[in-house]
Amino acid sequence: MTAAADTTLAARVRRLVRAMAPEPPAELADEHRLVEDLGFDSLRLMELTVALERAFELPRQRPEDLVGVRRVGEVIALVGNGTRGSDHV
Repeated sequence: MTAAADTTLAARVRRLVRAMAPEPPAELADEHRLVEDLGFDSLRLMELTVALERAFELPRQRPEDLVGVRRVGEVIALVGNGTRGSDHV
């Protein structure tokens, strides 16, 4: 994936996370925590997972793959790893 594609992917993920956040900030940063800063609860996190899988045509995520994903930047990295070698951006 090129740097431009990485930038586009990150922007798309940020837009989706911000749109689904119960408490969206004016400016979304990679350091924002999904639960503490953006107000996601467990149900909303599952909805975000499904939305990301559909938007980026990702394989279904296993719960153990998502355990350490707590910040927006980690979501971007997870999606980026799932789209490597594809053109879903």
